[in-house]
Amino acid sequence: MGIAADIVIIIVAGLAGALVAHRLKQPLMLGYILAGVLVGPFTGGITVGDTHEIEKLAEIGVALLLFALGLEFSLKELKPVRAVALIGTPIQIALTTLLGFYIGRWFGWDILPSLWLGALVSFSSTMVILKTLMNQGVMGTLSSRVMIGILIVQDLAVVPMMIILPRISDPQAGLPVLGLAAAKAAVFLTLMLFLGTRWLPRLLAMIARWESRELFLLSITAIGLGIGYATYLIGLSFALGAFVAGMVLSESDYGHQALSDIIPLRDLFGLLFFTSVGMLLDPRFFAANWQAVLALVLLVGVGKGAIMAALARIFGYGNVIPLAVGFGMFQIGEFSFLLAQAGFGSGALSQDQYWLILCATVISMVLTPLLSGLTKPLYDLLQRVSSNTPLTSIHLAEDVLKDHVVVVGGGRVGQHVAKVLRQLEVAFVIIEVNHRRFEECKTAGFPAIFGDASQDEVLHAANIEHAQQLLVTAPSITQARQIVQHVLQHHPDLNIVVRAEGEEQMRALYRLGVYMVILPELEAGLEIARQTLLHLKMPIPVIQQYTDAIRKEFYHPLAEGKEEEADLRLLKHARNLLELSWARLAEDGPLNDRSLGELEIRRRLGVSIVGIIRKGQFIPNPDVNFRFTQGDLVAAMGNAQQLDAFKAYLEQGT
Repeated sequence: MGIAADIVIIIVAGLAGALVAHRLKQPLMLGYILAGVLVGPFTGGITVGDTHEIEKLAEIGVALLLFALGLEFSLKELKPVRAVALIGTPIQIALTTLLGFYIGRWFGWDILPSLWLGALVSFSSTMVILKTLMNQGVMGTLSSRVMIGILIVQDLAVVPMMIILPRISDPQAGLPVLGLAAAKAAVFLTLMLFLGTRWLPRLLAMIARWESRELFLLSITAIGLGIGYATYLIGLSFALGAFVAGMVLSESDYGHQALSDIIPLRDLFGLLFFTSVGMLLDPRFFAANWQAVLALVLLVGVGKGAIMAALARIFGYGNVIPLAVGFGMFQIGEFSFLLAQAGFGSGALSQDQYWLILCATVISMVLTPLLSGLTKPLYDLLQRVSSNTPLTSIHLAEDVLKDHVVVVGGGRVGQHVAKVLRQLEVAFVIIEVNHRRFEECKTAGFPAIFGDASQDEVLHAANIEHAQQLLVTAPSITQARQIVQHVLQHHPDLNIVVRAEGEEQMRALYRLGVYMVILPELEAGLEIARQTLLHLKMPIPVIQQYTDAIRKEFYHPLAEGKEEEADLRLLKHARNLLELSWARLAEDGPLNDRSLGELEIRRRLGVSIVGIIRKGQFIPNPDVNFRFTQGDLVAAMGNAQQLDAFKAYLEQGT
């Protein structure tokens, strides 16, 4: 059966490994890697025949993962991390290359293989990091965006690295090739951004009108892989092209459907990738050289993790983000496999050096989910043993901090909330640990405290003991969990509202005891739906019932759905429900100087007159003897058709 038999072996072994990993409460990717070791060419027994072909299929998994990532992200979401991505990543690559060079020299390697080692360890694993972030449910947080921004630039840097390293002995010969690659990248990105954003959505719109789910799936797969392959043909990264294609489609109306269709295919090919990683590990070589392998993993992991964390801190990211970036990006990436093969093929790396790098790469990937999971516990420990958090307050009137609202996070969301509370004259205070945002709150005149909201001193300064509500607007799920756990431990009855990204985060926060979790994407969708229903002249009370039902359904997923379903059914008969409408009587209106009894409005038009405002005075439920006067503001109640007839009567008198 050839490669078909190999795929069957991998899928069955991957299932077994995934079941073991799930049973042990470990990420499934670890089970896939273990399965790859067992069916690899070095362990005997049932073995995959052609590992090289499986590695080629695994490249499709990387491309599909990047394609799906592009569908989930947009350029707007990467704007907050553009500085650390565009400026910090080249610095990180240079520093990590230098680190790897000195590690190689410490191992006793010559200058040339040491340079190759430095270049190899400078890249992190896009596939492993993204799967780890997804499994942890932290996609969309600021720390994840920092990592993704760095990964994108790293992927871009693979191309010049592949050009420069083989020509390292004669760098001038590689400069023309490097310049050509840069020109190709510029042309490709220009075409995708200007032509792709216009033609690809039109193509998907045409295919969607044919209402063939199978054809739609085939189309988005062909777009993602086809554009990726086109970039490969012009000398760029296959995965990079797929990522750009996904970002282009994410701006279209069909991005969400494309993402939901591509996920099963992405996960299946992802299994091939992680299994192929496991097949690279030679247990016999590892057993004979385990000290050197672990030493390389330790030196690279600690040094690279420290560089990553330091860069995040230097570029202004505080709180848990430096730790998350350091523990998430310390590993050696999958593109290092390609570079190692090129180095071995060119004679720059010996066979033992090649196998040492491969083993260290696989081990570092295996350790990533485990070490990344230590981010929060370690951050909690550091907060407990560190000195008191710097505390500065502005515009804070301590005598009115009672029955107030504490807003954690002075970013855009927090400042919008603050503006509303100030307009409504509700007492509040903002807690912000980012100095730039703290200065923005200072400029806006908001009462604010500079400090970490998970610290007792900061919460005490915000008088949390006498607050009536806590709003956590910061996007970091790790930070939100820590704050919620700390506050509920001391103030279990406090009403807490938290912002989250996605349903996984929402469920995790509800399990902690949060009163309400807000999903920004859902709120945007509800507002769009509300505006649509208003345009369709649906009664406002029905629209309110509808939005309340949807919120209850999403925000309280464990609650019974009977009440929500009843509310939703109201939409089917919305035009027959009652609503209130106000109208002012004109100078020559048909109601002037006539009584309710004479007009018989209820019998003729079906509406009920429930109130009158005359010269600033409100008259509720007027009787049959009440006489109308020019300028009266009349409140009528009825369904949509009855109110339309009433308005027509006021305008036409018939």
